[in-house]
This record gives sequence, C-alpha cells and structure tokens, in this order.
Amino acid sequence: MSDQAEKLRKLVVDLNGGPYATGSLKPEKRARVITVTSGKGGVGKTNITVNLAIALSRLGLRVVILDVDFGLANIDLLFGITPKYTLLDLIREEKSIFEVLTDGPNNIKFLSGGSGVEELISLDRRKLRKFVSNISLLDKLYDVILIDTGAGLSQNVMSFIMAADEIILVTTPEPTSITDAYALVKMVSRRDRRKVIRVLVNMAETVREAEEVAKKLTVVSEKFLSLKLNKFGYILYDEIIIKSVKQQKPFCLSYPRSQAARNVFALAEALMYDSKGAEVELGAKGFIQRVLSFFGA
Repeated sequence: MSDQAEKLRKLVVDLNGGPYATGSLKPEKRARVITVTSGKGGVGKTNITVNLAIALSRLGLRVVILDVDFGLANIDLLFGITPKYTLLDLIREEKSIFEVLTDGPNNIKFLSGGSGVEELISLDRRKLRKFVSNISLLDKLYDVILIDTGAGLSQNVMSFIMAADEIILVTTPEPTSITDAYALVKMVSRRDRRKVIRVLVNMAETVREAEEVAKKLTVVSEKFLSLKLNKFGYILYDEIIIKSVKQQKPFCLSYPRSQAARNVFALAEALMYDSKGAEVELGAKGFIQRVLSFFGA
C-alpha cells in the first residue's frame, strides 16, 4: 500500500475511533453526491466536472470524482495523469478503496471506472457487501463526490443519474443539445419528479443567450412534465478551454483569470451555499446501493 493510501486509511480509523468519532448524538457524516450528465456528447461535461472539482477544492471542500463514463472515461486525460488502478481492481478485491484512488491536482482524488458495471452486477452477495462497504468509506473522507456519467439515455447512464440526490444537467445553445437535454429531463420526470436538477448552459456566446436557453428548458419542463428545474448558471465560450484540453491541464489551474474559470468559480460558490437536495442526501453508500438496485443486484 502506498504512503498516500496508508494516510487515507489512518484518517478513516481516526474518524471511526478517534476523538472525532461519530457519537450517538451526532448523525453519521455523508458526502454530497452530485451527478454531472448531459443528453448528448460533446457539450463539455467532463471538462466541467474536472474544473468544478478544482473550484470546490479551492473553497476548502474535500472532493473526489468517480468517472463512470465506461465507454469514454477521460478524466485522467484532462488531468494528464494515468491511473495505476481502476474500479475493476476494487471490484475484483485486488486493491482497497485507498489504493484505487488516484491523486489529482489541488488535493482532488479520482477513480476511473474502467469497464466495471458488467462485473459489478454479477458479484455474489458477499463481494457486493464488501464493495459497498469500501465505497461507503468515501463518506468519511470527502465532502463532495462528483459523478461523471456518459452522455445519453442508456440504462447505465440513467441508473447513475437516478441514484444521485442532485443532478447537474449540461447543455449548449445548439438545438440538438437542448432537445436531448429535454429528453433526459423527460426520462427523469417519469421516475422521480422530486429530483433536484440544475441546468448549466455551456459554450454560450453571451449571458443573454445562456439565460434564454435555461429559460426555454425550465419553462417547457414545468409546463409539460410538471418538473421544476433550477437555473444553475453558465460558462461562456472561451478559446482557452480548447488550449487547456490540448495541454491536459484544467483551465481553472492554467488560466485562473479567464472568463471560463471565473464562471466555474461562481458556480462552485453557488453550489456550496445552495442546500437544495441536502434533506434527501444519502451519501456514497446510499448512492451505490441505489445504483445496484437499479441493476437488480
């Protein structure tokens, strides 16, 4: 076990049995689980996840990213870091949760999904219990867990969306992106109209354009689906985003004074001080149990 993994293990031991252990009068600590998703690909969802994690970390929150885009997992590419282990190593009991977490910038950790869902749903009960127990340790270690899903409406994607208490839905001003975002909202409304969905408009040319897109989605969703969306904010088009992707370094680090970075820092502050969804928060353990239930595991 690496030195960093051993430090994480000791921290959990301290939280469980040390002076800050959870007592009978204090509720068990749970991380805030937020899924970042989109109706279609190419809208900048993963880039937003990475930079939002950095911005939240700058605000003093402990953040981990779970990359569950099993077809195109690329959190590691945007960080310019190659993970030694993935979710598969945890599922197969070859490594512990402390060892599969990869160090990112600004004290962020991330876990690459690999092709883990198929193996996850075929585990026997003993291995499932151990896996859930491992994942639940994230509640003690982190304040926020960002789930980066694949794009679209597949069963895998929808399971991760419905399992989270909060959803950040990324769209762009392109008509196809808006249409696909609405299709995703429609799928969510059929399952749970109480779900907290925040609409984030990316790559807008102007603030006015971003606001018009958000308004269009929120009005239509409330009128036809009886589901009230929350206007989360926007990230205006900025050429430095393309540069940062090529450099494999998040723009909130490489260009912290850029328009895009300022937009993301504003989003992080809004998210930090917005308590919507907190009353139904189930944490990492509740999240993974929900995911498994959707797969019939």
